[in-house]
Amino acid sequence: MNIPKNLKYAESHEWVRVEGDVAVVGITDFAQTSLGDIVFLDIEVEGETLDKGEVYGSIEAVKTVSDSYMPVSGEVIEVNQEAIDDPSIVNKDPYGEGWLLKIKMSDPSEVNSLLDAAGYEEIAKD
Repeated sequence: MNIPKNLKYAESHEWVRVEGDVAVVGITDFAQTSLGDIVFLDIEVEGETLDKGEVYGSIEAVKTVSDSYMPVSGEVIEVNQEAIDDPSIVNKDPYGEGWLLKIKMSDPSEVNSLLDAAGYEEIAKD
């Protein structure tokens, strides 16, 4: 299981990479492995402002559908259209080309409440 140390993690299996006041968000390697082959992403929130913990979309795999949650509050400034067009990118490269959202954070300090790699590893192995 790949858990990069430079990212922060939500208990709901999203990762966050901070770039200034923007959070790049995706699902973890653990999440995409658990879901299996991802076949559809339903993410239609570009331009919306959502709170931490709110559902921003769903991820459909061959055998299940899973909601995805905002790891931080803010305005969704970009949805990864390449991943929408080819959801298998999320399986192939969850921490790179398979990112899902870019969020202009309304409260960057919320990142401090997310897990580091070691904390997320504890959750992911349970």
